[in-house]
Amino acid sequence: MTTATDARVLQTLDGPPWDIDAYLKIGGYEAWKKCVKELSATDIVNELKKAGLRGRGGAGFPTGIKWEKVLNHRVKEHYFVCNAGEHEPGTFKDRYMLKHAPHQLIEGCLIGAYTVQAKAAFIYLNHEYQEERENLKKALAQAKERGFLGKNAMGSGMDLDLQIFDGYGSYVAGEETAMLESMQGRPAMPRQKPPFYPTDFGLYGKPTLVNNVETLCNIPRILQKGSAWFTQVGTEKCPGTMMFSLSGAINKPGVYERPMGITIRELIDTCGGGVPGGRKIKAVFPGGPAFSMVTADQLDLTMDFDSLKKAGTGLGSAGMIVVDDATCMVAKTLHFSNFFKGESCGQCPPCRMGTINLAALLTKIEQGEGTQKDMDSLLQLCGFVKGTGYCTLVTGAAVLVQSSVKLFRHEFDEHIRLQRCPYQPVAAGAAAH
Repeated sequence: MTTATDARVLQTLDGPPWDIDAYLKIGGYEAWKKCVKELSATDIVNELKKAGLRGRGGAGFPTGIKWEKVLNHRVKEHYFVCNAGEHEPGTFKDRYMLKHAPHQLIEGCLIGAYTVQAKAAFIYLNHEYQEERENLKKALAQAKERGFLGKNAMGSGMDLDLQIFDGYGSYVAGEETAMLESMQGRPAMPRQKPPFYPTDFGLYGKPTLVNNVETLCNIPRILQKGSAWFTQVGTEKCPGTMMFSLSGAINKPGVYERPMGITIRELIDTCGGGVPGGRKIKAVFPGGPAFSMVTADQLDLTMDFDSLKKAGTGLGSAGMIVVDDATCMVAKTLHFSNFFKGESCGQCPPCRMGTINLAALLTKIEQGEGTQKDMDSLLQLCGFVKGTGYCTLVTGAAVLVQSSVKLFRHEFDEHIRLQRCPYQPVAAGAAAH
């Protein structure tokens, strides 16, 4: 769904995704060569800062500034990690890129590790991604054979190898400090703060550059074509494109690369082909279940970090989930609440107990056993646990419930009034009675 004029990430290969010759034909590894032969580390950082590239892993932090922090850190032993953990519901764009553009990711990783002078470089890979792992292994072998990585890679003076680390963690293991803990043989649990960022205290306690797959796949093309080319699409504060994962009540679910600033409506109608069966949109999660929903009257909101934040929600990793008007919002909220409950690492009590109790109260209401007192307890609990965890999991769980109750309180009240889910058919015997 991306035209030739606005594509900034995905490129079509004339061959299998791991075929290095197919990648070289479209300019593959030219940016890597340019970095080694023409650009200093500062030049690379400055070009990324001029491009205005923001991290595509959820927070939208400026990429160039993050690289600069690691490069110029007073501690000189640095590490590099590509986060390909991706466990969030409705988000599968990194998986798509791992499968279809492994060489582009490798090139971005090499440039990142080289720029910050990393002692070692890793790709933390979701263990469920078996086909993607095989594509990546084949691409790594070909790149090493051609001298793009390995001992004195490309004459860079650095021994650059990319090691695949199989991540057997959960959703919370995608949180970067939890990921780094698991890579050191410890449970995948987020670190207490401070220190706050891996750029200061990362792998082995050293400054570490952590970027996700999509962010790194942007790097080669920015450095090859220039920041001015990159900023031709998108918005002023969020230039470039984004890989949008589109799922839920949609005719054509999938991954779509579109310019930042596209509206929710255009993504659903033009890319996703609208809602199945002629049904209407009830709600949309623009950035996945950890961010507030928007309703059908907000479909002209633009999909970029700043606009969605201003609207009281967030872009996250751009995992958009569409909900139609045949869906019970109490059941949908319970579904995602059970996900958060199951994925909590249990390290901090507010998250461990909060997610359990939120799911329990929602279950009671959905099954027709809830009371208005349960509703009061549900909202009170959200207020207690929001912002109290070592990571954002319990905050996301609370935001989910608060958003659902705020927008669809009448559905919760109807469950309590009828003492059943109004979206479930009434049994014949019960109706007669």
